Amino acid sequence: MTDTELIDALRRVDAVEFGEFELSHGGTSDYYVDKYRFETDPDCLSLIADAFATRLDDETLAGVALGGVPLVAVTSVETDSPYVIARKQKKEYGTSNRIEGELAEGESVVVIEDIATTGQSALDAVTALREAGARVERVLVVVDREEGARETLAEADVELDALVTASELLADE
Repeated sequence: MTDTELIDALRRVDAVEFGEFELSHGGTSDYYVDKYRFETDPDCLSLIADAFATRLDDETLAGVALGGVPLVAVTSVETDSPYVIARKQKKEYGTSNRIEGELAEGESVVVIEDIATTGQSALDAVTALREAGARVERVLVVVDREEGARETLAEADVELDALVTASELLADE
């Protein structure tokens, strides 16, 4: 798969909308990348899983709840790799886990996320995984909005690897 194929697929499902939008970090934007448009489309999911698979080694996968869960699940099936889910906060019932799934001390983990803006949700997942004993050096995202996530993660010695950037996605729009 080429970047152009993924960009075309994201555009085909109208994953990019224009207008005035409030973002999860509190800022505003004149465009919005709707993860649910591409995360609920089987063709997009297949392209994303294939693209993620080419960038993985033998790491365990970790999906950031909620947006990263469909992506990590389909990538797990594509690569036959185990995965865990990093919750935004500890469960208040049952096992009270922040990390769901099996994770061994010292295990190498790559975080899978949908969209990176400031990088804070990915960083929170990295922190939780590291506290659980994992080694995390990389976050894979579908779209990097190019609004500071790369720098935020770099400060924690984590590389941001994006399938596409906002510049690429918005070019010629």
